[in-house]
Amino acid sequence: MYTQERTTMSNLVVGGPVAVNSYDNAIVAALVENRPVMLVHAFNGGYLRPAELKEESHDKGVKLATALDPATKEAQGHLWYVTPGGFFGQRPLYYLESAAGQVTPKPVDADGGRGDDGAPKPQRRRITAHQEAPKSTADTVQVGLPGKVGDKWRGKNGAAEDTQLWVVTVTPWGGITFVPITHPDAILGFKDHAVTGDSEVRLTYNWGGDFTGTVINTFYPRLPSEWNVPYHHVFT
Repeated sequence: MYTQERTTMSNLVVGGPVAVNSYDNAIVAALVENRPVMLVHAFNGGYLRPAELKEESHDKGVKLATALDPATKEAQGHLWYVTPGGFFGQRPLYYLESAAGQVTPKPVDADGGRGDDGAPKPQRRRITAHQEAPKSTADTVQVGLPGKVGDKWRGKNGAAEDTQLWVVTVTPWGGITFVPITHPDAILGFKDHAVTGDSEVRLTYNWGGDFTGTVINTFYPRLPSEWNVPYHHVFT
């Protein structure tokens, strides 16, 4: 189904309010093939990255970077997996998992914890929303392993996953918007609504009132072959 050429993908529905006739292979790769992508911001071409890249960090947030330095690239801090995580009604839900600092556990037994290729499945740090976001002025997102995030980043019924699942919506202009299921009136945005270098990621009220968000909080997935199209200025 996936080709390097931009082949029209007919009637791709990804949690939308609308069916999208999408030709963007990066969206297909991220949501259908579970390939890591850059999440590039629509407004200034910056990309999301964890504030701390190391695997032992579970209490730091996310920021918008405008230059891809060698250390970030080597640690895969610029890459994210949009991993299927179930359904909310008929909407598919996803985890936003960083490729940086993932842990490969030892297999429990001959079949335990293995992927389709026979290797143990890696544990990845996920973006987790704070219970009191977006009302709280404290940090509203963290990146950490599911069992390592703090109490206020766990679901109110005790399941960490409640605060780690997102509605991922393809917007009419070809990007994607992230809506936390714990706060359906909010979208992934930035502190003080400032979209600048090193802006801290926050949950912000979705003034648009629907699941598409606004263009200023839209992200365009980019595959490695697309990193310099059309956002080549990100890397200068």
